[in-house]
Amino acid sequence: MSDVVDRITMLRDAIRAHNHRYYVLDDPTVSDAEYDALMRELRELEATHPELVTPDSPTQRVGAPVADRFAKVRHREPMLSLGNAFNEADLRAWRERVVKLLGADVDVAYVVEPKIDGLAMAVTYEGGKLTVAATRGDGTIGEDVTANIRTVKSVPLVLRRTDDTPDGVPQRIEVRGEIYMRIADFERLNEQQVAAAVGQAPRLFANPRNAAAGSLRQLDPNITASRPLRFFAYGIGPCDGVTLGSQWEALQYLRALGFPVNPDVRRLEDFDEVIAYCSEWMSRRDTLSYEADGIVIKVDSFAQQRELGVVARDPRWAIAFKFPAREATTTLREIVVNVGRTGKLNPNAVLDPVNIGGVTVSNATLHNEDYIVSRDIRIGDRVTVKRAGDVIPQVIGPIVSARTGQEQPWRMPRACPACGTAVVRHPGEADTYCPNRRCPEQVVRSVEHWVSQGAMDIVGMGERQARQFVERGFIQDVADLYTLTPESFRGIEGYGPKRIENLLAAIETSKERPLHRLIFALGISNVGSTLATTLARQYGSLDLLANASAAELEAIEGIGPHVAHSIAEYFAEPEHRALVAKLKQVGVKVEQEAPLRPAAEGPLKDKTLVLTGTLAGMTRDDASQLIQQAGGKVAGSVTKKTDYVVVGADPGGSKYTKAVQLGVPLLDEAALLRLVGAPAEPEASEAEGAPSQQLSLDM
Repeated sequence: MSDVVDRITMLRDAIRAHNHRYYVLDDPTVSDAEYDALMRELRELEATHPELVTPDSPTQRVGAPVADRFAKVRHREPMLSLGNAFNEADLRAWRERVVKLLGADVDVAYVVEPKIDGLAMAVTYEGGKLTVAATRGDGTIGEDVTANIRTVKSVPLVLRRTDDTPDGVPQRIEVRGEIYMRIADFERLNEQQVAAAVGQAPRLFANPRNAAAGSLRQLDPNITASRPLRFFAYGIGPCDGVTLGSQWEALQYLRALGFPVNPDVRRLEDFDEVIAYCSEWMSRRDTLSYEADGIVIKVDSFAQQRELGVVARDPRWAIAFKFPAREATTTLREIVVNVGRTGKLNPNAVLDPVNIGGVTVSNATLHNEDYIVSRDIRIGDRVTVKRAGDVIPQVIGPIVSARTGQEQPWRMPRACPACGTAVVRHPGEADTYCPNRRCPEQVVRSVEHWVSQGAMDIVGMGERQARQFVERGFIQDVADLYTLTPESFRGIEGYGPKRIENLLAAIETSKERPLHRLIFALGISNVGSTLATTLARQYGSLDLLANASAAELEAIEGIGPHVAHSIAEYFAEPEHRALVAKLKQVGVKVEQEAPLRPAAEGPLKDKTLVLTGTLAGMTRDDASQLIQQAGGKVAGSVTKKTDYVVVGADPGGSKYTKAVQLGVPLLDEAALLRLVGAPAEPEASEAEGAPSQQLSLDM
């Protein structure tokens, strides 16, 4: 029993410390997921040993005591927090408790909306005028931030008059909601912080929630006024002069008074629809302009809410379904530099392994030298790591308050770690390069790209095999692949006669790949598979493309000056011209027999489509040709002129998000096939606002 007491004491102390950093200092040292794990363990221990529950346990309170620098405000009604659900089973268990308490024959409706990751506020109006604004604080006493909240433009200073109250406005009303910062505004704010911190480490915010909290809790309201804060109202506290019967009715009333209410809020009567709503937004969270860490679910009827009541600090009538974590904190042990196929030096963080949303992360990108220096990221730092959508994990920044003094600053090496050549960084550019085209690491990465499925598609050859041949001196550029013979494999473990025969046959077959695949395989900066198809269609030969000027390239629809310059610059380099000549010499086809021109007529005539994600029944190259044969065009980015976005598995976050924001119709693979008149699998269907796929709430 003493072990249980000690563990409970340790958990309470840790949670109190984290509460103070999160709610008072706006400088947390752990992620939300780590905090939730501590709180969950404490709840479970107290549930097993109720005799050990004390009034001052963190499970019995909300938040932390307010900072002394602000005046204190006592809430007329406590601002409660919500219990958490982490999967479908948790949600259904909560609903079963609700039904059991209300009675199985009672109809229950629910109001659901995305859970904004911001700062909870209570804003009081008397006679229609804003009088007091307070933070949640510990749930009973909050901080008076009235002067600052007046600077937030989405918070009305005077309520709009309605026909629902005798005098047009309620005598007194407390509006509860969330102060937040949009993701784009947060990123701009951090950029401004970096620009303003000349000669010293900038004060960067770890995430939009911290940025919003730190901006609101300023002693100088002018600083708050300069920050892009916003407000969503989500509920009503004590209210005199108006009677409301439900959460849904309250939200409509708040809109009438002039408050912004989340446009994605829904009233649902079927709990299966609640589950579906959670599933949908878990997959679409990247389409929101703000950070959301879950879905809030509330019993709609206020009478039923009163009947259900509150246990400890949590209302029985509401719950928060939490999305998988996207951030965590861990220790950065080392910064290693990898060399890419273009010679770019890429710094990467080696981390103590940490679980983020069910995935163990031990490496993360650090982008470039400026990113590291501007954020003062040091070896040995406790850092915040983010993993969102299909984006590789990245280090957001250090937790400066956790430093011990042993952390070491880092600088980009002055010589290439792969070949020892002095690195270069051109004026005005953030990236550092190894200029040695014969650098073995660049050659390995070039071969790896060349043999990939979207390029020359050489089965049996990958990064490991490329490294073996580069290290033995057999491959110095991609054209050397076509000079390999059975003798080249002598002494390499794992290569029997049949495997050698298959690999050499695959290499030989790749000589006949279409021109657009060859152009993409060259690895020209800014030239993806879609643009490679456009170039092949325009020129029909690698020689003609190689002799095109930047001005000529820029005249092609969809090619801007930066891309045109990078293409022309690539072919202007003597080494690249020599490579083209060598490829022709070894028999690689550099012209296309049939021009890849769109059909003059077809079901997709004058239509522009964008592809994102992995299609089940065809490669992206196949899909592009299918669209072009039907008269359509394939673009590389989503704009207002895009007619459709074809969405496969694991779609790219930026294209999918942009399509949703612009209202561009989304198609799955089957819908594309139907559109061009090809047969589709019977179970597939057109996407209606999201990819057609079954999503699971289990994490």
